[in-house]
Amino acid sequence: MKFKTTSLACASVALISVIAACSNDEDKCTVDTTYNPLIDPAGFASSTVIDNQLMPLVPGTTYTYQGGEETITVAITSETKTILGVTCVVVRDTVRVGGQTTEDTFDWYAQDNDGNVWYFGEDTKEYENGTVVSTEGSWEAGVDGAKPGIVMHAIQPAAAAPYRQEYYACEAEDMAEVVSLNEAVTVPFGQYTNCLKTHEFTPLEPDASEYKYYCENVGLVLEEDAASGARTELTQVIWL
Repeated sequence: MKFKTTSLACASVALISVIAACSNDEDKCTVDTTYNPLIDPAGFASSTVIDNQLMPLVPGTTYTYQGGEETITVAITSETKTILGVTCVVVRDTVRVGGQTTEDTFDWYAQDNDGNVWYFGEDTKEYENGTVVSTEGSWEAGVDGAKPGIVMHAIQPAAAAPYRQEYYACEAEDMAEVVSLNEAVTVPFGQYTNCLKTHEFTPLEPDASEYKYYCENVGLVLEEDAASGARTELTQVIWL
């Protein structure tokens, strides 16, 4: 469900002062040395208990989404992975088209003592006819300069205040900003009110932009392409 970078080219985005500057060479970009989140394992005392109301990640829960021909299954596993001294929950995100797997990703999340949900990286594989054809977009915080980011705040920042959800220079630079805190959303799985709407994008792909809707006690219920309006909707949730 994260953006997959198809180009190493950079582009400036309005209102964002922290984005890495671009060089004249489209195949290179400059590392943003101003982004340096402090990760202290002591600040993640119960890191695998992810109970943020807008992004609960409870092991055993499975979410199913439908977007066009794609069926996306997000499974919150009981597995963990330790990154930078923090124990992360492993979430498996599988995309299928016509019953065939086209992408299989393991994401790593942890919640800090304040209730913020952090994203520590992903191991992603793209498939064609059952064969892995790409691992582009994979990264792990602490490896090769990659740094984690916050994917869901405990207290939402002001609108138009972009924040990094991840940072692996020139490879994974997803960002988000709050649009609204009181959206009404209807998807096949149900109707919701007072939902968080974010605008999520990456400076590495200026044309890749979408809106996401997160609702209390459920999490992500809808993705909407900012340009086309194409929707990826929550169709089912299975809780243990």
